[in-house]
Amino acid sequence: MKKLLQINFSFNGPFGEDMSNGLKALAESINQEPGFIWKIWTENEKGKEAGGIYLFEDEASAQSYLEMHTARLKQFGVEEVHTKIFDVNVPLTEINKGSLG
Repeated sequence: MKKLLQINFSFNGPFGEDMSNGLKALAESINQEPGFIWKIWTENEKGKEAGGIYLFEDEASAQSYLEMHTARLKQFGVEEVHTKIFDVNVPLTEINKGSLG
């Protein structure tokens, strides 16, 4: 069953185009993660937050990525990472044009 992973954390930037340019290699590397389907990058410059919404093939893939990424964020100095893993209700998601990969 596909799993949605939500991650957010305090972030002082960069944001916008600078984020896009600075994190391009990271974004490309995420595509290689086992079970990864897609990611929506989130940012809130005013609130000094960033994160993402990810879709994975299964819970094991989502959990494995979560553990690796949380450790990576801590190496970057991010002290507190907020995360949740959700089941995806496929029929309702499809009604609302959600892409499940």
